[in-house]
Amino acid sequence: MTPASERLVWAVETLEVRAADRLLEVGCGQGVAVSLVCERLRSGSILAIDRSAAMIAQARRRNREHVAAGRAIILDAVSLEDADFGGARFDKVFAVNVDFLRKEPARSLETLRAVLRPRGALYLFHQPPLEAKVRPWADGTPRILEAHGFTVRDVRVKKLKPASVACVHAVPSSSSSKA
Repeated sequence: MTPASERLVWAVETLEVRAADRLLEVGCGQGVAVSLVCERLRSGSILAIDRSAAMIAQARRRNREHVAAGRAIILDAVSLEDADFGGARFDKVFAVNVDFLRKEPARSLETLRAVLRPRGALYLFHQPPLEAKVRPWADGTPRILEAHGFTVRDVRVKKLKPASVACVHAVPSSSSSKA
C-alpha cells in the first residue's frame, strides 16, 4: 500500500480531527487520508468521494476495515456536484490537490456550503509541482472563497519538497449560510 505522504500527514494534522467528527473528503484518491482520519475517529465518520472509479476501488481496498467498522463510507465514483449526500452534514470538508475552483467555482462552493454543519469548516490544500505557484494559489483562493459566501479564517503554508503545501481554512459566511 502507498505510504502516507508528508502532505497528507500535515493535512490531517491541520484538520485537528476529533473523535466524533463527521468529515467529507472530496477527491480521496487511493484513500490514504481516509485511513489517517479513521485512526483518529471513535464515534465519528468520514465520507469520501472521487471522480475516478479506479481510485475508489483502491480507496475501498485500503480502508476495508474502516468501512466494515462504519468509520468510512466511500461512495461510487462521482463528482462533487453530482454526489448524493442523502442530507448528510459535515463538521469538516477537505480536499487535497482538487481543482474545482479554477473554472466555475459557484456550483462546487454552493454544494460545499450546503453540506457543512453550522460552524462547519472547509479546508483546501494544494501542493503544486513548483514552489513559485504556491503563493499565487494561497493568495487567490481566499478571494474566490470570499466571493462565493465563505469567510477565510486562516491561510497556512508548510515547507515540503518538492514544493510547499498551502491550506486555506474557511467557514460559510453567516449571511450566506443556509443552516
